[in-house]
Amino acid sequence: MTEPVSNLKGVGKETAEQLASLGVHTIEDLIWMFPYRHEDFTLKNLAETPHNEKVTIEARVESVPAVTFMGKKSRLTVTVLAGRHLVKVVMFNQHYLKQKLVPGAIITVSGKWDRGRQVVAGSSIKFGPKQDQGDFEPVYSLRNTIHLNRFRKLMRQALDEAGHCISETLPASMREQYKLLPMQEALEGVHFPKDTEHVKQARRRFVFEELLVFQLRIQALRKARRDSEKGLSINYDLVKLRDFIAMLPYELTGAQKRVVNEICKDLKTAHRMNRLLQGDVGSGKTVVAAIGLYAAVTAGYQGALMAPTEILAEQHAENLYAWFEPMGVRVALLSGSTKTKARRDILERLANGEIDILIGTHALIQPGVAFKNLGFVITDEQHRFGVEQRRILRDKGENPDVLFMTATPIPRTLAITAFGEMDVSIIDELPAGRKQIETHWMKHEQLGAVLTKMEAELKAGRQAYVICPLIEESDKLDVQNAVEVYEQLTTYFLGRFKVGLMHGRLSADEKDLVMRAFSEGELNILVSTTVVEVGVNVPNATFMLIYDAERFGLAQLHQLRGRVGRGEHQSYCVLLADPKTDEGKERMMSMTETNDGFRLAEKDLELRGPGDFFGKKQSGLPEFKMADLVHDYRALDIARQDAVRLIESEEFWRADEYESLRQMLERSGVLEGERID
Repeated sequence: MTEPVSNLKGVGKETAEQLASLGVHTIEDLIWMFPYRHEDFTLKNLAETPHNEKVTIEARVESVPAVTFMGKKSRLTVTVLAGRHLVKVVMFNQHYLKQKLVPGAIITVSGKWDRGRQVVAGSSIKFGPKQDQGDFEPVYSLRNTIHLNRFRKLMRQALDEAGHCISETLPASMREQYKLLPMQEALEGVHFPKDTEHVKQARRRFVFEELLVFQLRIQALRKARRDSEKGLSINYDLVKLRDFIAMLPYELTGAQKRVVNEICKDLKTAHRMNRLLQGDVGSGKTVVAAIGLYAAVTAGYQGALMAPTEILAEQHAENLYAWFEPMGVRVALLSGSTKTKARRDILERLANGEIDILIGTHALIQPGVAFKNLGFVITDEQHRFGVEQRRILRDKGENPDVLFMTATPIPRTLAITAFGEMDVSIIDELPAGRKQIETHWMKHEQLGAVLTKMEAELKAGRQAYVICPLIEESDKLDVQNAVEVYEQLTTYFLGRFKVGLMHGRLSADEKDLVMRAFSEGELNILVSTTVVEVGVNVPNATFMLIYDAERFGLAQLHQLRGRVGRGEHQSYCVLLADPKTDEGKERMMSMTETNDGFRLAEKDLELRGPGDFFGKKQSGLPEFKMADLVHDYRALDIARQDAVRLIESEEFWRADEYESLRQMLERSGVLEGERID
């Protein structure tokens, strides 16, 4: 199978170079180059075909074709009889077919059916009756290197001569369990299917195989790391922990209780915790983190909580002080603003074990910060820190348990893939009594009514956010910008309310000053770009206006909306948008229909695709030949469960039927401890 593709009949130097540009060097490479879709040339009855649907018809030419030229472009029109239907076929830029389309000729035409005009806008014409041609033809991504028909012929030759040499990878027991096609039949079904069912079953087999192999790599890596990194066994005081939970000002939700149990189970095991905690805005991640920290303290360990900004660190400290002071737990806050004398005192007490929990920013990972017995590390908004920064904090203890928190709802399929090396906990339930944010989609011409509603909230003593996509005016994008909106609102509310401005070009200190002024009530309105901090808690802010909302993804809109609705008063979010596309309109409608971040994240994934979900290509997301993370989520879940079971079983590492899967793991480098992407 490693023979060069030039061994195939008719593949000379030029063709070999064309194939090499596609990454095809060997016959095996060629066979594994899957089509991205299949053309369905099944004959259709025009009477039963809906308007604008693609059709393939067998017809007899009834007229001499007419050709008209429009500059360099041409239009060929010919009347044909398909069954009992006399229709016109229109072909663009194929005037050379006129000589062959003689009355009485039998042709097979594929194209889009215009039911009202009785016209087939043809995409291809083949001469001869349909029975001489296949119903399904594969379409490959050839990037204008080699003609599709030529490529198909080479694929047919490769399969005939070498397809039988490709060995089976899936064990017979697994193929039987899930009713999956064997390798040879599946390859035939991908490249030259008999019918739609053959395509479906071939794809189903390769989707499962791809996802299973990927999950095996993930689980093997997790097992190798877990076996090589001995963790702490934190035997916390269950009675004290229950007393602490009972002392909290509100009862935990069912989701919070489930996640607390998952974290506490991790703490007790000798394996090091490596867990991602997802929770929608306002779902109560902080109190779950506090329970984990307190559990570690009751076992004699110290805890650390690192947040990306000072204001977030201060808000965490404020909450933890209030919860832990009655329990006698000693909490300290360390940030870049901590004075030299106070910092020296904190570091001394930390090293002596006189501080139980240290909360802070990047200051926690600076040299000189030494814990006496660090057992539990929490990183809030983990994506805001680099891998190296998270490692430095972790290394300040002897293999402490690690919990990462994020307020960004991530669809389950992406969590399984991008964060596959972690255990994932999800708080998917909001605390009882929390008021839903009312979300409205308004057009730009309705801005006056929006400002009237905003003013009513401000007069009631509340505060408002106004979010804009850009900082300054752009020649390229006709969207509102923060500076212009700030000036307009300052003039509009002059003498009545104070307006502040925050954007990404401000220094960290300048942003902090503006955010403090708003959170302390010195500013009534904060005009900002999207730099407004995730997690910042201003309970008095009840109104959010987002200009040009169609320019944001659903996940980002939901994150922005989460800045309000944090207090006892009803909150509102207005999306000012005039979307030009159906997708933009669908995003606006979705935002008005639900406040559930996980539902919106799934919708965002469906609309934008996995590669763009995080705003850029994510290295943790593999590119599959067949699998689609949006549509194949059930197969992904099953593959993950099977991979966990197999990697943990002795049978997988010894039985002959798993030999091919083990070899694939070895080739990937996972068993030697290499990182996978």
